[in-house]
Amino acid sequence: MIETARLLLRAPEARDRDTLVRMFTDRELMAQLFPGLDAAAADAVLAKHDRLRSEGLGFLAVERREDGAVVGFCGLKRGEAHVPIHGKIEAGWIVDLPWWGRGYAREAMEAVLADSWARIADDRIYAITSAVNVRSQGLMARLGMYRLPDGDYLSKTFPDGHVLQPSVTFAIDRPA
Repeated sequence: MIETARLLLRAPEARDRDTLVRMFTDRELMAQLFPGLDAAAADAVLAKHDRLRSEGLGFLAVERREDGAVVGFCGLKRGEAHVPIHGKIEAGWIVDLPWWGRGYAREAMEAVLADSWARIADDRIYAITSAVNVRSQGLMARLGMYRLPDGDYLSKTFPDGHVLQPSVTFAIDRPA
């Protein structure tokens, strides 16, 4: 578990499933990430992150300390085979729409990154998103990440010509 002033970051529990599945299947929320996920795909995402916990990775439920509301899902994973950062440590996050603009994603990810440097040996953590997802790119910059000049690519997750196919890669180096 990771604690911040306003948040608890913890492994998702059975009681979080409905909230997280609703988030993953929300068309508006997922429009610039992975639109079209159904409940089975959402469950597969949760299961994948559970398996990563043995490596000290896996996304965490983002819970507000004041009321226990789960407002997001964030953490670290290994880059998938179809991305240029395959096998490297990748940061990611999602915050539910009602909670946008409150700084939860930044607070959670700053805590995840700080915790990670103490636990992982890698000298760099990456993040990827679609080129049209300027909100995520803005957060990446606020977290101290920088866009890799050779990190643009066409995602194989989407068909040719899909608006989300052009993707960008950001990174942050281990603090000195």
